[in-house]
Amino acid sequence: MSDRSWGGNTMSGKLERVLVYPPVPPDPSVSWEEFGYLHPLDHDLAVREHTAFRRILTDAGIEVITGEIDDAKLQDGIFGYDPVFTTNAGAILTRMGKPLREAEVDLAERTMQEIGVPIAGRIVAPGTVEGGDCLFIDANTLAIGRGYRTNESGIQQMREILASSGVEVIGYDLPYWHGAGECLHLLSMISMIDDDLAIVYKPLMSVALVQLLEERGITMVEIPDEEFPTQGCNVLALGPRRCVILRENTVTAERLRAAGCEVITYAGDEISHNRTGGPTCLTRPILRLER
Repeated sequence: MSDRSWGGNTMSGKLERVLVYPPVPPDPSVSWEEFGYLHPLDHDLAVREHTAFRRILTDAGIEVITGEIDDAKLQDGIFGYDPVFTTNAGAILTRMGKPLREAEVDLAERTMQEIGVPIAGRIVAPGTVEGGDCLFIDANTLAIGRGYRTNESGIQQMREILASSGVEVIGYDLPYWHGAGECLHLLSMISMIDDDLAIVYKPLMSVALVQLLEERGITMVEIPDEEFPTQGCNVLALGPRRCVILRENTVTAERLRAAGCEVITYAGDEISHNRTGGPTCLTRPILRLER
């Protein structure tokens, strides 16, 4: 993979190149209530937090590609993980389950073309897939959460796109939780930190997925109940057992350190908590190295 500028069927391999989108200023047409945010947007704070978040990435030796959101209505555009999913076959353009985010896919397509990542496929109606529901367990196994944002048609289309790459796509039902009004992605309850280590919130996980992880010999570090609302499971691996997590999740951070991880914390009151998207959501890995 070292001679490539994109790819990596892994969630925890060394992150070499990453795409991020800084927050775009809102205008009067943007309703924070319609987006489902917790309170009105504080753009200045969002800019400061995102700048600091990018600095963490660059200080880790990662090439940071800074995209540009060109529409004030794309407030969720800072969550670059969802509209496109990168694989060794190329980029897969998703089809968002949240209508307010549909135009983000066009932005992602333009950005992939600009940075030279080929398009391996596109999810089309009636299918929906959001990147936050997609988790590489290993290079040949992709778990996808089936819920309000990702449907069976979308999962089947992902199978067809990745079939020639030898990737098995397994769909897992997501819990109802608080209904369609709240975004519950698969990555809300699990992140891979190494080939054999995951951070999880078991109470909301599919039994079949827990059993698969156990069968694969993957150790599961469990977050406490009180750190699920602060996105304790949304952890960005910079490489094997090296990760970034929201600063409020102190117990989770200590459990990760006890498992041999280096843990970096960041402040995300505006870019993460208000908009309900953690460090993984804020990135689109372009190149990860597989071991």
